[in-house]
Amino acid sequence: MRHDDHVEVGVSGDVAARLRAAGCVFAEDEARLLTEAAGGSAVELERLVSQRVSGTPLEHLLGWAEFRGVRVAVGPGVFVPRQRSVFLVDEALALVRHSMRALGEDAPSATATRPGTPASHTTATRTPHTTAAPSGTEAFLDGAARSGPQPNRPVIVDLCCGSGALGLALTTALAGQDIPVDLHAADIEPVAVACARRNLAPIGGSVYEGDLFTPLPHHLRGRVDILLANTPYVPTAHIADMPPEARDHEPRSALDGGPDGLDLFRRVAAEAPHWLAPGGHLLVETSTEQAPTATAILTTHGLTPRLAESEEHYATVVIGTCPE
Repeated sequence: MRHDDHVEVGVSGDVAARLRAAGCVFAEDEARLLTEAAGGSAVELERLVSQRVSGTPLEHLLGWAEFRGVRVAVGPGVFVPRQRSVFLVDEALALVRHSMRALGEDAPSATATRPGTPASHTTATRTPHTTAAPSGTEAFLDGAARSGPQPNRPVIVDLCCGSGALGLALTTALAGQDIPVDLHAADIEPVAVACARRNLAPIGGSVYEGDLFTPLPHHLRGRVDILLANTPYVPTAHIADMPPEARDHEPRSALDGGPDGLDLFRRVAAEAPHWLAPGGHLLVETSTEQAPTATAILTTHGLTPRLAESEEHYATVVIGTCPE
């Protein structure tokens, strides 16, 4: 490679200046990541920076997103996991922990129980920019994947899964406590399904393509302990107000929630009672303004609603529990 093909000293500062001028809030961090991704090539760096300045999501250029300490593969046409959704995973994790504490059990076999209500809403601390699972977790997940589905494991479903980030993060966190799970995920977008399979296949997760519950195996009906549903909740009229990197580069089906943002939520809430195990939980992210309507919808369909909010993550999660 010619001398002028290499990234010169100080170019990272120039990249940061261009990114900052384009409105990137974390310009220095992005400059560092793009410079690393360019692998020393000035030509490649220019290509990456030009695309970023034009509005392409940083994560699509890097090929990954950091989410709750795990590196999640993403790509063009795939919804980028939002950091506020970490709170939804934290709530799901608390539900599983509480069910085990309630029985006074701490062995993996205890995961046959149905999660209950957590004792507190304290969120877990997330380590940024972690590029691999915690020490020992990867080997545990690999072993769990090879052992195949087990009926005594809690069943987790990641609906509208996109990259599969929610299911991946929750499964990884539970594996860190030696708790294997039976993980399933589904999305209507073929590109998202392919991406989710890249992320979840190594940990034994199964990913299906189709509309909401339709592609899920029938044997899961009445057996789902934790149903994570990151349904789109942006009202149709507000899509035009979204940042270009989301509006122009992520699938509309992952963003547009209909007139009030709750169209898909209504469909999920109506079907969830048929899939949840007794005492199982549906967890869905909404806006603060949508929460009262969302909780009323859950009640209509026989689920006991609970609202969880996080100032740290600027997140609101509506939780519906199936009667025991």
